[in-house]
Amino acid sequence: MESWLERVAAIEREDILMFINSCFTCTGQKEFYSDEEGQKVSLDFLHDYILGNYRLLYARTLAAGINHYNIGQIIVKLLATGKNIEPKHKIEEGQLIAKALQNLPTQRAWKVLAQLQNLRINNRRSRAIARDYWQQRPELSFDAVKYGLKLKKIATHNHFALEEELGTFLFTPGEPKRYNTELFEHRRQANFSNEAIYKLPFTIAEGLAVKKGIPRAEFLTHIEPQMTRGEKLRYLQTAEKASTRIKQIKFDLDWKRLSLTRLALYILSLSIEQRKAEFDLFNQALLTSAQRICKNSNFQLGKVAAVLDCSYSASGSAEKRRRPLGIALAAHYLLQTSAREYRPFWTIPVSEPLMVRARGQTDLATPLLDALEWGADLVIIISDGYENEPPQGAAEVLRIYRTKLDPSHQVSIIHCNPVFDPDTFTPYILSPHIPTLGIREAEDLSTLVNFARFADGNLSLERLQDYLALRAKQMLLQSTKS
Repeated sequence: MESWLERVAAIEREDILMFINSCFTCTGQKEFYSDEEGQKVSLDFLHDYILGNYRLLYARTLAAGINHYNIGQIIVKLLATGKNIEPKHKIEEGQLIAKALQNLPTQRAWKVLAQLQNLRINNRRSRAIARDYWQQRPELSFDAVKYGLKLKKIATHNHFALEEELGTFLFTPGEPKRYNTELFEHRRQANFSNEAIYKLPFTIAEGLAVKKGIPRAEFLTHIEPQMTRGEKLRYLQTAEKASTRIKQIKFDLDWKRLSLTRLALYILSLSIEQRKAEFDLFNQALLTSAQRICKNSNFQLGKVAAVLDCSYSASGSAEKRRRPLGIALAAHYLLQTSAREYRPFWTIPVSEPLMVRARGQTDLATPLLDALEWGADLVIIISDGYENEPPQGAAEVLRIYRTKLDPSHQVSIIHCNPVFDPDTFTPYILSPHIPTLGIREAEDLSTLVNFARFADGNLSLERLQDYLALRAKQMLLQSTKS
């Protein structure tokens, strides 16, 4: 009979797993089956609950590979409640916050620090974290031009003593007749010179070009050298809606350097005809990206089957267009590259994955049966988990398989869900007989496969705590080496 202490440990383990799982998936944005507000309310409650009951593990979650949105939330909530830190964990928590902030994309990191003013968080530790991040930025002048309002807010909130030109640019930019800092001078000249606009960051230059009435096609042709790969990709994804003249603009974009999931999402935004025309280019780019991930993470698997959902709900939402389908396509290439043997099983069979579209009802039972019959060592299901043809079909297959055919778990089965369910505070569970893990990008698969053994119920709370402690130690060790 299960003891009271064992039950408490099980509840604690389930709490922590549920939280980490949600942090892989939820970004507070609208999904196919839920709205933005419901997501934010549910996730905020979950953050406060875990912070209040498991503060050390809450902080160590920063090293667990969760998404950027939740990293930002954790940083803010830890800094807002600094008085509650146990002295023995104070140094580790501060180091984790600083390293996590440093690892965030620049715009997200500045947004987190600006949020501290909105929430009136101004304790000694929050000021130190903000100061250290400010001082380690390699191109503060670039940040000031691109994220000026946030930097102004952060400098005011933390009472920073600024270098003279930086302070002038942020607070009284119209005063000087000339700046010595080159980028500041370009920004000043851009008020009356179109040539200077093309020497500014794209997001700043774009607004000025609209203000000055510069034709869009002309602007895009000249600003390309200032655009990042992400900005070029976002343009290409929306170009189909633009005028014919704008669509003819070709950007020099190195496909092989794009992240796997972002590349998959771009390809899916194109028509079937365009995908066919550039098939060799896109296929090779996806393979190269997948090979790079496998090499960097030492991600190697045995005989793997993937059950991939391409039903209509995989089209995502207005804020996450085709994201579930994009993750499935990217995962296909990653698993194909990392596995010794591999076969994909789509909910609607496709002859060529690059031509996949989100359509039809969700039948997970049929491809799941095919995957199990093939004899894989590992079956990975990528789906939002909502079945309707037939309802609960795969859930019943999994119940019978786990209880009658494979009670000893000789075959590992993992459900990776790209959609957060605000009603249950976690990604929607396909079946209680297999672990369900949240997935934000296909690149997370290497982490999730390792994490699945905790979610499968085979390892104790102590082992989970040790795992998070190890991830935190590795994260801080990387900080020391860098």
